[in-house]
Amino acid sequence: MSEALPFFRYHPDPLATGMIEPFEGECPCCAQVRGYRYTSIPFAEDEWPDLCPWCIADGSAHERLEAEFTDSHGVGGGSWAPLPDEVRQVIVTRTPGFSGWQQERWWTHCSDGAAFLGRAGAEELAQYPEFAQMLREQLTLPEGEWVRFAQTLNRAGSPTAYLFQCLHCGAYGGYTDAD
Repeated sequence: MSEALPFFRYHPDPLATGMIEPFEGECPCCAQVRGYRYTSIPFAEDEWPDLCPWCIADGSAHERLEAEFTDSHGVGGGSWAPLPDEVRQVIVTRTPGFSGWQQERWWTHCSDGAAFLGRAGAEELAQYPEFAQMLREQLTLPEGEWVRFAQTLNRAGSPTAYLFQCLHCGAYGGYTDAD
């Protein structure tokens, strides 16, 4: 039986988002069989598939392999809350990233990174009306266009939305993306 997964403050359920999955192979960083792997390839000079979540969480994948899991330029920025460099570093080097259609962006709020909850389609937007309203305002779409667009959002396809939740005030935010 596998040990309990490490906790990631900014990506609290990487099994649900599909970024960590069961795996019986060896981690290329620690050379252990830990029972899980990161499903994406981190940003690094060499490709490092199958990294275990423990090497991500403790920073050894970054230290030993120079692996990064989110582009630092995609964390916050624009109209999103600025955040301390230490937080950006945790998101970039010690948090599983996620896969997007274009360049991934990590939503920030209350001067901190937000928790990535996963991709969202029309069904999820109905469950998170605050998130839907935030997206509509972000896209500056008139009501009729927004309704049509929101109905096309697809959790497993394109276009999709990326849902985050602020760790301090509980607000939902994120962005939309398409192939």
